[in-house]
Amino acid sequence: MGNHAGVTTGIRGEGTKGMDTESEPYVRLATLRQLHQVVADLNTARSLADALQTVADGVVRGLGYELAAVNLVRPDGDLVVAAFAGSAAGEALLSGRIGSRSSWDRRLAMGEQWGTLRFIPHTEGWVLIDDDVPQWHTEGPLPRFPDEWHPGDRLYAPMYASQTVGSELIGVISVDRPTSGRHPGPWGCEALQMYAFQSGIAISNARLRANMQRALVRLERDQQALRASEESFRQAFEYAPSGMAIAEMGGDQHGKLLRANDALCRLLGRQASVMRRYSFSDLVHPEDVGLLLRTSAEGGRAELRLARRDGSYVWVSLRNSVVADTADGPRFLLTHVEDIEERKSRELQLAHRASHDSLTGLPNSAELRSRLSARLCSHPQERDPADTSGLSAEPEGADGFAFSYGYGPDELAAPLGFDSHVHTVAPDEGDEEGAGKGLAVLFCDLDGFKSINDRFGHHTGDAVLIEVARRLTGAVRDGDTVARLGGDEFVVLADGLAPADAADLTVRLRNAIIPPIRVDGRAVRVGASFGIGWAGCGMTAEEVLHSADQRMYVEKRSRSTSRPNHRRAG
Repeated sequence: MGNHAGVTTGIRGEGTKGMDTESEPYVRLATLRQLHQVVADLNTARSLADALQTVADGVVRGLGYELAAVNLVRPDGDLVVAAFAGSAAGEALLSGRIGSRSSWDRRLAMGEQWGTLRFIPHTEGWVLIDDDVPQWHTEGPLPRFPDEWHPGDRLYAPMYASQTVGSELIGVISVDRPTSGRHPGPWGCEALQMYAFQSGIAISNARLRANMQRALVRLERDQQALRASEESFRQAFEYAPSGMAIAEMGGDQHGKLLRANDALCRLLGRQASVMRRYSFSDLVHPEDVGLLLRTSAEGGRAELRLARRDGSYVWVSLRNSVVADTADGPRFLLTHVEDIEERKSRELQLAHRASHDSLTGLPNSAELRSRLSARLCSHPQERDPADTSGLSAEPEGADGFAFSYGYGPDELAAPLGFDSHVHTVAPDEGDEEGAGKGLAVLFCDLDGFKSINDRFGHHTGDAVLIEVARRLTGAVRDGDTVARLGGDEFVVLADGLAPADAADLTVRLRNAIIPPIRVDGRAVRVGASFGIGWAGCGMTAEEVLHSADQRMYVEKRSRSTSRPNHRRAG
């Protein structure tokens, strides 16, 4: 039964178990990291051929498919198999073969539409047997269930120069044989669609860079070639689809903009004459100034934010190249500015969804363990409880939580004197002076929540959880972490606390929780039991959380024994 590796991208609907059906946040984070890596690889390609092969390799290495082909649109409109990955035999058979544009248009028109992706199931593929699109044939059993991959299924991801309607088709990525054995689900489809979009930009940029490099070679020859090359460069610069600028390099005017093309002026909402008053350092977001300076010193690439005329900021990919005006003349910075606002927004949304609880918006279990693990190494360090010299200030991580990195695999054997890790040490809980301070882990379990859920339903229960999350967040310090572990369990990470401080914090948090919560005109109450654990290097995140959990249950049993007749919630 025939199956192709040179033409198709398919997408399934909601509920199918594909490469992205895993609901655990850390699985989605791992997929996102792989996608980030293969997209980053696209930007390191040195030539168009490298870019095309990198696109094919990235599908196999990062998106969960065994075969991938890149079909590139030629100047005459037909598509040629320009790169192949996953099979040496398939590469030898298909590389360089051409499919007519009419056959390709037919395939893309008949495919099921999922965003920009196209899927042709094996039940419809028989009508394509006689067209001239190059195909790679494999054999395999028939599907055992509806969403299992069939050898005759075809999946295509068209690549366009931009996301605007009617944009030029650059080529098509065709994929085959998902490693999961199933049609990709929503998560996999989103990843493949995003990757195709970035691949189209990378190929367009590779073509642009190739054209500009050829122009620069001509500039270094004689005067006649120089005049011809200047005109070619001018057109490539002025009519480039993405932003371009030329800036001074070195001296008092380093970084001052000399020219900016129309695309850059439109992106920033500024006129060309106004742009010449600025340098990029005047336009960059204050937090990105250091990154810009490192990039503009001798050329390089960075992702940063530039200011628009209306005061807003747009994420851009900024690439600097050092060029000479003549053989012995002054040097300039040629800057390519690509709008990546949409991609950045999607990345931030995906990362937030994967690391935060969908109901309360708090960091979820995976994010909590990640933050806690970042503070711990496998080597405990004993210290005098009165010695606070090792508790130094550290850089802040996501959501304001301060952390320091633990040992890497190569650092474990390094001499202690060369280790920059600041050990996390649990304070002596019997220290009444409060000199010893550490990272407190407060495990919170709501009392009476189950009865609210059973009596009034999950809608009321969800509203209670949302309000409890809000109250907990409002009762801690800036820089502390409040996370939802699951169900009605919450965890607070609070650094720099003595045992007495931690006890006071639990009282403050409990008092914040117990006031009535109004839901649909009804007042309900929940209580809270807390267990205080202390993080210390030499412990795992699971051990720290288990310790706090056990202490919480001790308190819950104690409170239940001392107050056997408690009121029902509501």
